Amino acid sequence: MSTLFFITALLLSSTATVISCPPSDLAALLSFKAALHEPYLGIFNSWTGPDCCHNWYGVSCDPTTKRVADINLRGESEDPVFEKAHQTGFMNGSISHSICRLNRLSSLTIADWKGISGNIPPCITQLPFLRILDLIGNQISGEIPADIGRLSRLTVLNFADNNLTGTIPRSITKLSSLMHLDIRNNRIAGTIPTNFGKLRMMSRALLSRNRLTGSIPYSVSYIYRLSDLDLSFNEISGTIPESLGKMAVLATLNLDANRISGQIPPTLMNSSISILNLSRNAVEGTIPDVFGPRSYFTALDLSYNQLRGPIPKSITAATYIGHLDLSHNHLCGPIPMGSPFDHLEASSFVYNDCLCGKPLRACIK
Repeated sequence: MSTLFFITALLLSSTATVISCPPSDLAALLSFKAALHEPYLGIFNSWTGPDCCHNWYGVSCDPTTKRVADINLRGESEDPVFEKAHQTGFMNGSISHSICRLNRLSSLTIADWKGISGNIPPCITQLPFLRILDLIGNQISGEIPADIGRLSRLTVLNFADNNLTGTIPRSITKLSSLMHLDIRNNRIAGTIPTNFGKLRMMSRALLSRNRLTGSIPYSVSYIYRLSDLDLSFNEISGTIPESLGKMAVLATLNLDANRISGQIPPTLMNSSISILNLSRNAVEGTIPDVFGPRSYFTALDLSYNQLRGPIPKSITAATYIGHLDLSHNHLCGPIPMGSPFDHLEASSFVYNDCLCGKPLRACIK
């Protein structure tokens, strides 16, 4: 009888070990929770009991090891918790260094809580399995950890809409698996790393509304998967690399509100780019007369520059131009007739030196 009791107890003990998360992960999560305050929705009410792998809001574990693999806490969600409360989330506090004790973590999302402040724990770069790091929409300050490049498996890095300062770490170019980089709406200064083009897997690079300076690295054109490049609202200077117009899949290029000078590379007008915004710079010269069947723009904005000369007649050969803005330049001469000019308003052409023709005043013969 005692032998049977011993075997049963052993089986129960073994089962408990399998179904529960390790005490170390449990302690790390509770320490992480203690550094945060979420007053309205009660999302941490489920963080009770010995098994953090079962019904803990936003926590997922590896089914084999029972180690914590994912933390997904979003302040803006369609989850029933938010729908029932009829509001988005708010949370303050900071991200505890205890998060780094979850060394099997694959994804960490703490997004859109509006009030979370403090720094990014530097030890976060010691999480070898991390693939997703998403901290968008908080009040996080300080700098991006200098050795962020240690996260060799990272595919998504999103620090947008925070108060980050410092520079883009040079080690970021070691993230060979990175596909999505978003650091918009911070106060990051300095230059874009010269060898930025080493991020060969990246499809989106969103760096707008910071304080970046220097020129656009030529190496950007080596990122053959890049479809969306947004450097707008910075202090970037220099000329536009001609090679950007030769990229195979680049569809969106936003360079507006910088200090870019020089002429428009002809390659940009006859490329795969469908959204091109160069407005509010110091671009000069003429608009390249190279439009053709490959030219397909849902939006083409060249306003607020120093462009001169006529509007090129070849623009009527473009397959499609939806929105066009050439205002606030020094253009002169008759506006071409036909598409796309037959559906554009006067606001697309105002504040130039001597443009004429529909939809502006008639040209004097």
